[in-house]
Amino acid sequence: MSPVLDTAHIPSQDREEVIRGAVWESVVAVDIDHRPPAEDISVRIGLGTIGPLRICSARATAVTVHRTEQLARKDEEPAVFLGVQMTGTSLVAQNGRECVLRPGEFAMYESIAPYTLLFDEGVDHHFLRFPRAALALPDRLLRDTATVTLGSDNPVARLAFTYFSQLAVSDDLHQDVHADAVVEPSVELLRAVLTSQHGASSLARAPLEATLTLRVTDYIRRHLADPDLSAARIAAAHDISVRHLYAVLSRSGISLGDWIRTRRLAECRRELGGPNARLRTIAAIGRRWGFVNAAHFSTVFKEAYGTSPRAWRDEHHPRSSA
Repeated sequence: MSPVLDTAHIPSQDREEVIRGAVWESVVAVDIDHRPPAEDISVRIGLGTIGPLRICSARATAVTVHRTEQLARKDEEPAVFLGVQMTGTSLVAQNGRECVLRPGEFAMYESIAPYTLLFDEGVDHHFLRFPRAALALPDRLLRDTATVTLGSDNPVARLAFTYFSQLAVSDDLHQDVHADAVVEPSVELLRAVLTSQHGASSLARAPLEATLTLRVTDYIRRHLADPDLSAARIAAAHDISVRHLYAVLSRSGISLGDWIRTRRLAECRRELGGPNARLRTIAAIGRRWGFVNAAHFSTVFKEAYGTSPRAWRDEHHPRSSA
């Protein structure tokens, strides 16, 4: 996401007002208490919109953010926020409960109630705003899952962290047809996180099924290098049958074998064209990405890219003549 506000280009005496105006206009009305004096305030903010979703990616010096009761009462469109922690730590407090976020974790909080965000170490954070109505979840469930640290102990939350942190910075996903394609999966993934965290099995069933393709493809990407990656293993990891796995992928137009092979080949091509391409043999690079037979690897690589793995490597890293 390209930055739209950088205090390096703003006179120190204007920084607080400019930051406040940008956040109020693009995200939500809050009071912002900067810890450093005005001349030492450093803020870099990127703002994005994906359909009804709004995204704010921020890096900043230490700050405390307050959503006061008065501001919460004026909310014209109730929203749910995700605070995604990239580095450092932060604290989120709402409804008499608070949680600490560390890298790889996130929390949900609501715009209709006062909250406080504390960034003592500075800000390296993505804020994603969802219309509350789009989630179609009970008020009680939202209250119970607000200001709860979501992370490694919930496999759906682990996937969501990767997904939302990438969504926040992927400019191409904020454009036109791509934006339309990711709105519904984004909402369903957040619903899946909150309902699974709450233990509401009846409510969780629909969003978990809706995000199954997303979770399966994320699992495959993380295990591409495993030579024993198979339909049976993938299905078992998601507590479904192999038949169900193929049916779910088919509905998304995905052929499992072709999908895995295409991505493995892409990783091989990337590595063969990379700076360390000559530190390993071509066969070793193929094995690293699941191609245990060197001849087969060479054949499918040439079919996919119109050139052999060796020719591709030599094109990008010709041997120096002695």
